[in-house]
Amino acid sequence: MTDEVVRLLPFRQGHFRLESGHHGEGWVDLERLCLDPEPIRTLAEELARRLASLEIDVVCGPLVEGAFVALMAAPVLGARFVYTERFVDQAAEGLYPVRYRLPPALRAEVKGRRVAIVNDVISAGSAVRGTFQDLVAQGAHVVVLAALAVLGGSAAQLARESGVALESLATLSYRLWAPAECPHCAAGVPLADPGRHGES
Repeated sequence: MTDEVVRLLPFRQGHFRLESGHHGEGWVDLERLCLDPEPIRTLAEELARRLASLEIDVVCGPLVEGAFVALMAAPVLGARFVYTERFVDQAAEGLYPVRYRLPPALRAEVKGRRVAIVNDVISAGSAVRGTFQDLVAQGAHVVVLAALAVLGGSAAQLARESGVALESLATLSYRLWAPAECPHCAAGVPLADPGRHGES
């Protein structure tokens, strides 16, 4: 299963700034993940089957691509589907400046419900962290973080700190750093532009 996930992830090596503000050793072009949706649907359904014993009421995915995976997983669990939207907190300082929140019309759908946060790939965990915080604020009972792939150890740490389970189809080695601790910056390596395909 790990080999299949790796084959489908459009991963590039390099020096990148992640949404969380961390610097990482690679970038996944997640916008390309669902160009051919059928293999991703197969993986999303397998991920959902691994959550079946958790009695999930609602599956929540962060926009954009994480929500696609969550939408594919929800029917397997017989669960409802909701999503969180991304916005930048202009007042935030330091790491994790991006927030995620449920649209107002969906907030009542999660109150008191057992919720699985399903994402595409988790590295530093900005999207699932923000989604978790808003779900809890809306009275949801988040029971698991799940993703097609987990890169590095941040997701496991977040799950431990939040008291929830973690499930993925693949766990891959990945290094990230706070900007002040980044060895690539110390060596004078410029940040790559994630929007330019083929740049590493």
